[in-house]
Amino acid sequence: MPARVRDAIRTQQENSEILVGWIQLSVVVTFGSLYLISPKTFSEDAPFQPVPWALAGYLLFTAVRLALAYLRRLPAWFLALSVVVDIGLLMGLIFSFHVQYEQPASFYLKAPTLLYVFIFIALRALRFEAGYVALTGLVAAAGWALMVLYVVMAKPFDTMITQDYVEYMTSNSVLLGAEFDKIVSILVVTAIISLALFRARRLLVRAVAEQAAAEDLSRFFAPEIADKIVHSEQQVMAGQGELRQAAILSVDLRGFTKLAMESEPDQVIGMLTEYQSRLVPAIQSCGGSIDKFLGDGIMATFGAAMETDSYAADALRAVDAIMASVDDWNADRRAAGQGELRVGASVATGPVIFGAVGAQSRLEYTVIGEAVNLAAKLEKHTKAEAVRALTTAETWELARQQGLDAARPPEMRPGRPVDGVAGTLDLVVLAA
Repeated sequence: MPARVRDAIRTQQENSEILVGWIQLSVVVTFGSLYLISPKTFSEDAPFQPVPWALAGYLLFTAVRLALAYLRRLPAWFLALSVVVDIGLLMGLIFSFHVQYEQPASFYLKAPTLLYVFIFIALRALRFEAGYVALTGLVAAAGWALMVLYVVMAKPFDTMITQDYVEYMTSNSVLLGAEFDKIVSILVVTAIISLALFRARRLLVRAVAEQAAAEDLSRFFAPEIADKIVHSEQQVMAGQGELRQAAILSVDLRGFTKLAMESEPDQVIGMLTEYQSRLVPAIQSCGGSIDKFLGDGIMATFGAAMETDSYAADALRAVDAIMASVDDWNADRRAAGQGELRVGASVATGPVIFGAVGAQSRLEYTVIGEAVNLAAKLEKHTKAEAVRALTTAETWELARQQGLDAARPPEMRPGRPVDGVAGTLDLVVLAA
């Protein structure tokens, strides 16, 4: 497994150990409470009452284990030791019954407390490691076998073994078949849970790996594109497209090519990284989806990857956010003794085709349409108009209909010729 997948699973297991600790604590508290409130059939003057001591010891061990779980200091050897201690304390508690109640050793074989073994086995399943479940079951089976062996060997001349089921149920007699059934039940339950965990862990590893891949996809793709890829019911194929009404935002860093030729490579990449780290959040905060980075250019869509009724208004809000971010960036650059940078932007709206293009071995989600071309042309035209951001009057009016609340009337520039566009366009200055 990749290191990041191992780390993710380890974190989940550490959190599971905290949950295990709290459940164990609740078990011992519950058992202790029941013991305190239940009527006692033994003499209060008995010389030794081991049950309270066993419960106190287990409570202390559980508290220490829970504290270590919170500190993330539970190595594999300690987890294995805790399994042995859990079962050992439980068996010791059951063993103490015949001492405290002053009964033959076979008395404890009928204690329903043995059922707590299955709780401990099930608890180990929370970690999604079959080995600890198997260890718990094996230790429990071996522990109960030793308990039975002690009963048989305690009085060699009076083993109390019987083959009469009624006598077994109504006395302290020992029915070896019944004890064998208990051991078999522990082992079979352990085997079933271990097998289920072995299979479940493979699914867990795959799920964590896919989650890590999805998180990586969201870094290389817009989050909504990554989500579309991950949750697609069918394999994404080239040629699949959808017609959408959308807004296209085109952004460019002015004079970057010349600056790149005059600067060191590290400085160029550093500047480009800072530029994108400032503008991308501004775009995404307004609902924009980054379609691609074109060197120092950014192309974003609104309403293409995810349909929305406010795509034009969102795109124009993104332009305001971009310009505010650039102004803050230039203020920081001036404070650092660096020159200011200028950014050009434009927005165009219209029907676009959103879908996957490329070869089967290399696909890319993108948008195709006249609005994409017009946005690129308008961004270049900002230089001719000596402004920072432009859109068309049609897009402006659409944005107003979609809820855009402009702080002041825009500057209109009607009948403007734009390179590559037939006729003239009525333009609106978004940022001078």
